[in-house]
Amino acid sequence: QVQLVESGGGLVQPGGSLRLSCAASQSIFSFSSMAWYRQAPGKERELVARTGKPGTTDYTDYLDSVKGRFTISGDNVKKTMYLQMNRLKPEDTATYFCNGRSSSTGITYWGQGTQVTVSS
Repeated sequence: QVQLVESGGGLVQPGGSLRLSCAASQSIFSFSSMAWYRQAPGKERELVARTGKPGTTDYTDYLDSVKGRFTISGDNVKKTMYLQMNRLKPEDTATYFCNGRSSSTGITYWGQGTQVTVSS
């Protein structure tokens, strides 16, 4: 069973930074794509960042409001995907989820989420 476990969330002041991690139970090269989503209370889940080639900086795509502030990356040795978030804003407050689509089965797996709160 494929597992994805997020960590790194927390409370940060506006303008601060956080790095979220998504630890996979298997090589991130086994995923055809991986992504970060977020969901704020009362809002729909939205795509924040996506990579079509996990472990590289190729084929990345970002939500317009986070471009230039967030960076998706991966380390296959650690089997982990990251989301570096800089210059955080209160509107970035949400639960952040990672997902990965298996190259072999096409099944998309989700983590349980990690809470990010941006507040002074």
